[in-house]
Amino acid sequence: MSGSRWRYTRLPCQVEDTQSREEDEEEEEEEEEEKEAGPAPAPENPMEPQLAEVSQVLGASEIRQLSLHLPPRVTGHSWSLAFCTARDGFSLRSLYRQMEGHSGPVLLVLKDQDGQMFGAFCSSAFRLSKSFYGTGETFLFSFSPQLKVFKWTGSNSFFVKGDLDLLMMGSGSGQFGLWLDGDLYHGGSHPCATFNNEVLARQEQFCIRELEAWALS
Repeated sequence: MSGSRWRYTRLPCQVEDTQSREEDEEEEEEEEEEKEAGPAPAPENPMEPQLAEVSQVLGASEIRQLSLHLPPRVTGHSWSLAFCTARDGFSLRSLYRQMEGHSGPVLLVLKDQDGQMFGAFCSSAFRLSKSFYGTGETFLFSFSPQLKVFKWTGSNSFFVKGDLDLLMMGSGSGQFGLWLDGDLYHGGSHPCATFNNEVLARQEQFCIRELEAWALS
């Protein structure tokens, strides 16, 4: 017996068990490699607004931030540049003319001589009017540098009013939350009851460097 040799033969069930363990180990290694690679990048927000033209006032970050405060009825709509001072000149009359044919909401954005960005969302297009118009969707905003949004307080309905010499948004105690003159060159901002806003610019009166009106419909 001392000179005899033992021969070991795997049974079929042992072979299957070995192969199964090897396959499990390979799957675990693949899972670990996937974890180390990190998650796939998130897809772009499908509801992020698409601009027909490049804004000379707002950057991509400001556009994304503002879009979060827009009414649901305009979410996902493209932004069309209805008016801009670089193309249409500094004239309130020109702004009204460019608004003709638009009935939907408008986003007014401007940059003053200090580089400050601010503006207003209006629930309907700007137009000549004898009285105030608009709805509670209207709001004022400023980037100073973080976005601040001033929504309707409900205290009055002085949303928007426009004549040939002045465009006004928000009012109370003889002050306007935001006003622009007929040349779209000078403007002002004061706290008002309609929006309980802060002064949007660094100073109560400012000079406009660039202005855009985007139709959101």
